[in-house]
Amino acid sequence: MKIFVTGGAGYIGSNCVEQLLLRGDKVVVFDNLTEGHRKAVHPKAVFHQGDLRDPVSINGAMAAAKPDAVMHFAANALVGESMENPSKYFQNNVAGGINLLDATVAAGVKRFVFSSTCATFGMPDRVPIDETMPQRPINPYGESKLIFEQLLRWYDRIHGLKFVSLRYFNAAGASETYGEDHRIETHLIPNVLNVALGKKERAEIFGGDYETPDGTCIRDYIHILDLAQAHLLALGKDESAFYNLGTGGGNSVAEVIECCRRVTGRKIPAVVKPRRPGDPPRLIASSKKIAKELGWKPKYQSLDAIVESAWAWHVKHPDGYGDSPH
Repeated sequence: MKIFVTGGAGYIGSNCVEQLLLRGDKVVVFDNLTEGHRKAVHPKAVFHQGDLRDPVSINGAMAAAKPDAVMHFAANALVGESMENPSKYFQNNVAGGINLLDATVAAGVKRFVFSSTCATFGMPDRVPIDETMPQRPINPYGESKLIFEQLLRWYDRIHGLKFVSLRYFNAAGASETYGEDHRIETHLIPNVLNVALGKKERAEIFGGDYETPDGTCIRDYIHILDLAQAHLLALGKDESAFYNLGTGGGNSVAEVIECCRRVTGRKIPAVVKPRRPGDPPRLIASSKKIAKELGWKPKYQSLDAIVESAWAWHVKHPDGYGDSPH
């Protein structure tokens, strides 16, 4: 197949592109490089630098590519920033998304895979979160993703665009080639590993008094290669569907820091800070539906395997892709 991948220079996108190419697909990457990195674009992929907010840019790239399917990863994804600058999130994630959908329909493409988020559920009534639970986002980031999911329903109904929307929490780990290098790093594992690398003085724990076994928040970490596999499986789905992705268990912040100490063999000082507003004690997703319908089975379930792969990549690339101010 020929796949058009938006955000293919980003963390999740670059790993998915690599797996698509390994499978034998052809890939066209579309990215504006505000969050992604040119060096993260696989050399065998065709690269278009452009912005989804510019209809001419996306229409031209899509028409030239003539793909069989679209994979959409291009989005702003910082929860805190979305609370300060909602306009940016609705402009990029919604308005830009509409331009992408229109270009997809105009090019006659009938398959679409969307990288969504469990943030569409907001504060869940229970965990693990399954697909039947109400979606009540508590920030503009989650709201922007939910709006796009609703757009997908209408574009399917009106234009016959079949889609799969994949919702997940914390992508983590690395392949041997592509890892995590955000210009603003908010993810726990790379931030803790930056302490081991000597780039930060200490790891930060936001809240140590939650109703969890060790008092720190529990989150669902999925290896980036397992996530990529889910996106590849989604390409084979003929009917539109929504799937949550998770490992079903989850790990606490304290467990992640301890795992990083064990894997790196380095002292990683940690400091407990006040809770952040809106942080639930546990966020874990159920992936029973995608396991049953698409046969998705994570290969890297252990936290050790995730951290080991991330650490190997960071040791090899201490400055990330070398184009970010750290």
